[in-house]
Amino acid sequence: MSKEASFDIVSDFDQQELVNAIDQTKREIGTRFDLKDTGSDVTLEENKFITILSTDEFKVRNIYDILENKVSKRGLDTKILQQSDAEDALGGKMRQKITLKRGIDQTLAKKIVAEIKGTKIKVQPSVQGEQVRVVGKSRDDLQAVISHVTEQAEQWGEPLQFTNYR
Repeated sequence: MSKEASFDIVSDFDQQELVNAIDQTKREIGTRFDLKDTGSDVTLEENKFITILSTDEFKVRNIYDILENKVSKRGLDTKILQQSDAEDALGGKMRQKITLKRGIDQTLAKKIVAEIKGTKIKVQPSVQGEQVRVVGKSRDDLQAVISHVTEQAEQWGEPLQFTNYR
């Protein structure tokens, strides 16, 4: 009797690395000559949103670019940042809210399962909440599924990781 191997496909990120990236962004805002005394700020709210506050839209865009650079350097996928348009805030400032992408939604999960089944590799994909579990008898089959899903993830535009490989 052979033992089955499995892995999970998830969309998640390291919270501490994100906090570090935000801290580095704040530090750079304090030292850059064009942003130093503008009252600009970056805050993490409820671990779901990042808010950028500055005097005008150009500075908000600059701060977003700094944040994106820091997130990338910390080893996080920049696709976790879902940018919205800058809006007016109190005191004549501009605010931009960035939603953090975490978890695989049902439509993408169904797309992943259909894509895996379409490969005709002998594995069983199943949706489990905000992740997709793939079970198969051969680790080679699982490796083939991982490489196929990695290729497709670029087209889907989602940050996907593979965890619990057993």
